[in-house]
Amino acid sequence: MKQEIRAVKYDEELKIEAYHFKGIMQKFPNHFHEYYVIGFIEKGKRYLSCKNKEYTIQPGNLLLFNPRDNHTCEQIDGKTLDYRCINIQPEIMRKAVFEITGKNYLPYFTLQVVFHNELVSLLKELHQMIMQGEKDFRKEEIFFFLLEQLIEEYAEREAMPDDTEQSTETKAICDYLEKYYMKNITLDDLSRLTGYSKYYLLRSFTKQKEISPYSYLETIRIDKAKKLLENGVLPVDAGLQTGFTDQSHFSNFFKRFIGLTPKQYMNIFKDR
Repeated sequence: MKQEIRAVKYDEELKIEAYHFKGIMQKFPNHFHEYYVIGFIEKGKRYLSCKNKEYTIQPGNLLLFNPRDNHTCEQIDGKTLDYRCINIQPEIMRKAVFEITGKNYLPYFTLQVVFHNELVSLLKELHQMIMQGEKDFRKEEIFFFLLEQLIEEYAEREAMPDDTEQSTETKAICDYLEKYYMKNITLDDLSRLTGYSKYYLLRSFTKQKEISPYSYLETIRIDKAKKLLENGVLPVDAGLQTGFTDQSHFSNFFKRFIGLTPKQYMNIFKDR
């Protein structure tokens, strides 16, 4: 069996992350990120579900996830995966968009999978330069040219779609989970908050958000933990500060969602 590669590189110049997962068979549960993800598969096939749409993705396909686009994926051909992506925080995306368009907004990608796209080769070159620690300004040039094409062809000039289909109760649950994520939250707490029965609450929230309340909470906790680890907080403390009951629980959840252990992720940022 070939050795796994789980590598992440933070680029200090562009202020973005590059991920490279090779030789893995991991299934990623339904979750979302607080940042943009632009990725592609080098080898392997993958089942992807994103925002109630299902895809079979393979080499040559471009993946475009907006912040909070919930998605899940798993291997379907019995072979290992070679996946690569760049992650762009909203504030970095906003600055880049302003550089490109002269307008201050966050783009919203209307397609999450673009099949057989020629921009994959440009993304691959950018990803390789980041992973190799290249300092040449060709890297920044590619970054801007890539975003320019993606914004022009696949994005709306809107910050994010509104939440017209989200009820007051669902919004209250989201606000509560995002405020008290570090505490031991129960379904009874959410039921009292909304006045809904537990079962109706679960069905209503999941239908509107396309993710269950607990998966939503998990995602919030992992995102908060990532920020702590990036700032040098030790994994044991990051876990406790974000609501995980013990280190084992935290490590298992973190690797399940991110593909790395908390310590591996923290080490990326040690020299910042």
